[in-house]
Amino acid sequence: MSVTEGDAAPDFSMPASGGRTVSLADYEGKPFILYFYPKADTPGCTKEACSFQESLPNFASAGINVIGVSPDKMKPIEKFAEKYKLTFPLASDESHAVAEKYGTWVEKSMYGRKYMGMERSTFLIDSNGKVLRVWRKVSVTGHADDVMKVVKANGLV
Repeated sequence: MSVTEGDAAPDFSMPASGGRTVSLADYEGKPFILYFYPKADTPGCTKEACSFQESLPNFASAGINVIGVSPDKMKPIEKFAEKYKLTFPLASDESHAVAEKYGTWVEKSMYGRKYMGMERSTFLIDSNGKVLRVWRKVSVTGHADDVMKVVKANGLV
């Protein structure tokens, strides 16, 4: 399954950092960013998470929450959140059921070896639960700024 712009955001409920649980129902009536990253505490994922953390005040002033999702277990996610002082929820999709719903659990290839893994992707979901924008195969540098530009362009600020 793959989610495209204009689709209803697929339902989800996942354990998250700080002893939280995040679900689509939690964000009813509120726009939010749902971003998928491959592995906690790796260089690209750290840069992306820290970039969203730095941009959090801007997103918060626009009334937009941020949720990060990886296939990691909760223990490494908690360590990652603590190490980099990430205050937004980082959710564990260990079974990759949510990633499959969003089309981010994909076949990858490295050194000629094929395997299934998380595609770095971001979804901007509006207050009606519709997918407003999709970024796939995200390049980390400047990504949070790009998301903020779309937030502003769509009058969500």
